[in-house]
Amino acid sequence: MKRPPDYFGEAELDLVYMARRLSDALSLEGVLTAAGVDYLVETGTYTGGFFIKRDLTGAFFYVAPKDLETVRELLLQNSLKPYEPE
Repeated sequence: MKRPPDYFGEAELDLVYMARRLSDALSLEGVLTAAGVDYLVETGTYTGGFFIKRDLTGAFFYVAPKDLETVRELLLQNSLKPYEPE
C-alpha cells in the first residue's frame, strides 16, 4: 500500500526500483498494492542519455528493510529489474 513519508517515521528505507516510465511506475504500484506491501514513492532526477547527458525525472520506490527480499522477488517475477547499488 502506498504510504506517506511520515508513516515510516525515522526508519531507514531501501530503494528497490527506479521507474523511468510512468507505465512501469503504475505497474509496480499495482503489484505492490496487490501483495500488501507498504511502500513510499518519491519523484527525483537521474542522469540519462548515451551521447548527450541530461537530467530526467523518475519515480523512486522505497520499502522497509523487512520487505526488501520479498519486493525484489516480486520485481523479478514481473520482469522488472530491482535497483542494485553501485
